Amino acid sequence: MHHLFGRAAAAIIIAGAAAISLAGSAWAQQETVVATVNGEQITEADVALAEGELDAQFDQLPAAQRRAAAVSAIIEIKLAAAAAQDAGVAEDPEFQRRMEFLRERALHSEFVKSNIAEAVSNEDVRARYDSEIASAAANNEVRASHILVKTEDEAKDIIRQLGEGADFAELAKEHSSDGSAQNGGDLGFFGPGRMVPEFEKEAYALEVGGHSKEPVQTQFGFHVVKVTDKRPQQPPAFEQVERQIRSLLLREKYFAEIAELRKAAEIDIADPELKAAVEAADSQ
Repeated sequence: MHHLFGRAAAAIIIAGAAAISLAGSAWAQQETVVATVNGEQITEADVALAEGELDAQFDQLPAAQRRAAAVSAIIEIKLAAAAAQDAGVAEDPEFQRRMEFLRERALHSEFVKSNIAEAVSNEDVRARYDSEIASAAANNEVRASHILVKTEDEAKDIIRQLGEGADFAELAKEHSSDGSAQNGGDLGFFGPGRMVPEFEKEAYALEVGGHSKEPVQTQFGFHVVKVTDKRPQQPPAFEQVERQIRSLLLREKYFAEIAELRKAAEIDIADPELKAAVEAADSQ
């Protein structure tokens, strides 16, 4: 068990080095003292904060073991921190620079939480879905089969045979070099943007049951296309895209807030090449 708790301490240390996360729920708890280390108190709020930083592997532990792992981790961290303090680590300029960077990272996280995350509501997500997805004009999906060959002459000969009543699926199995040949050339349903432009244009232009009268050339070779069905493309359900929409709104809100902060700030980058690169990156 001690080995397990040791891994908990390491997990918290690593997570803390990557980014400091201030969990607001921890500070709302009563400051009940759980333990002391050389007279320094460990409170319920400290334990809650530490539990939030435990590695994902500890999620499977019973609540009591998670709590014990968090307390053990805090004790180890406090002991190691005190030893480092006594050794003068806190006075090292490089250490101070890292701490300042982590402090600013923590403040950045709080800014995002209070100004961005909490500003995007469930109603905002639903409204974006309703306005841009649910109400969007339905596109048709096309079900098509094709026969892919290397030369234009081969494709023209297949079109000739189709005109004489040959079966498309049998010709596909016999002549097509595409993996769909074994299925008679069937590609299933697809919507706009799924196929290369030349192929898509031909498929959407044909009526159901119709086939190409001229070979369709793409980077893959020459195609003879047959459309076997069409149907309206239904928009995805809200639950399917809710997370993506929320992420989009959060990004939009974040970049809008940062843009305003940049406008109000005096930013000077000494190296002209670096300045140009930063500006190019910011404009993307």
